[in-house]
Parts: sequence; structure tokens; C-alpha cells
Amino acid sequence: MSAPEIRPTTEADLPAITAIYEHAVRRGTATFELEPPDLAEMTRRYTALTDGGYPYFVAVLDGRIAGYAYAGAYRPRPAYRFTVENSIYLEPSFHRRGIGSALLQRLIVECEARGFRQMIAVIGDSANAGSIAVHTSAGFNMIGTHPNVGLKFGRWLDTVMMQRDLGEGGRTVPTDR
Repeated sequence: MSAPEIRPTTEADLPAITAIYEHAVRRGTATFELEPPDLAEMTRRYTALTDGGYPYFVAVLDGRIAGYAYAGAYRPRPAYRFTVENSIYLEPSFHRRGIGSALLQRLIVECEARGFRQMIAVIGDSANAGSIAVHTSAGFNMIGTHPNVGLKFGRWLDTVMMQRDLGEGGRTVPTDR
């Protein structure tokens, strides 16, 4: 198997991203959205993230968008400005091929280069062993589980919280931003 090309997302990628996310919303528990957003909403979200200085990448394999990942604000208050939350979604036929790990590694490197100090993963569904393993292998630590906080597909779902230092992490205080 060849390695995926990880590159910055363009607007031309958004229809494929929208389709990947629609599948995740309709069939999965990684996201707690109940109705998939349309292309216009996904474009609005993409623009807000990239205009806000956050990285957004796609993985391309065999000429297809295999998945995507981005970082965004963990919380809106200014004290959180050095902390990002990551999101990774894959087209189902590309699961278990190392693409999620490749996307996450690129996202970590880019967030460090942009001066962020902490990355938070909020993983939908504590049974999402694949995502938990990908984050663990990338150096994330388990920081807690919020039991029964989402209701989807007629059942309660947990969220798993994981965290990783970026760059100096909390060892020093940044001088800018």
C-alpha cells in the first residue's frame, strides 16, 4: 500500500469532505451531530477555521480523498487561545490503513509550528477503540470520560477526553498571541 499524500485542504475538496462527514453523522458515533450539514455549511465551517489561523488537511490516496483532519479552538474564551481541539474523519473504505495516524501527525506538527501548546481530543463514544488507539500512539494521555452525555441512535454515548502537549506545552509561558 502506498502512503497517502497529506496536503492542505482546498475548497475543491469540500464536496468529498461533506460526503465523508455525512456518512459519519448518519452511521457513526464519532460525532454527536444528528443531521449532516450541507456543502454550504461545511464551506462556512472550513472558511471560519482557516480564516482563524487553524490547519485543515486532507489525505489523498489512489486519487481519492481518503480522509481529513483539522484543528480548531478548544473553547472561545481568550485564555484558551493556545489550546486546540482536533477532528479526524475517514472515508470508511480507508479505515485501518494508517491514514488517521498520518493526518494526526501532520496536524500536530502544524499546530506546534503555529504556536499552540495543547491539543485536546474529544472522542465520541468510549467504544471508539480505533480513535483512542490512534491518539494514544500519537502521545495523547487519557484525561477523563464523560459518561452518558450524548443520545444518538436510541442509546447513550460517552465522550472520551485525551490531551497532548504541543511544543513546550505548559512548561513555559508563550510571549505572543
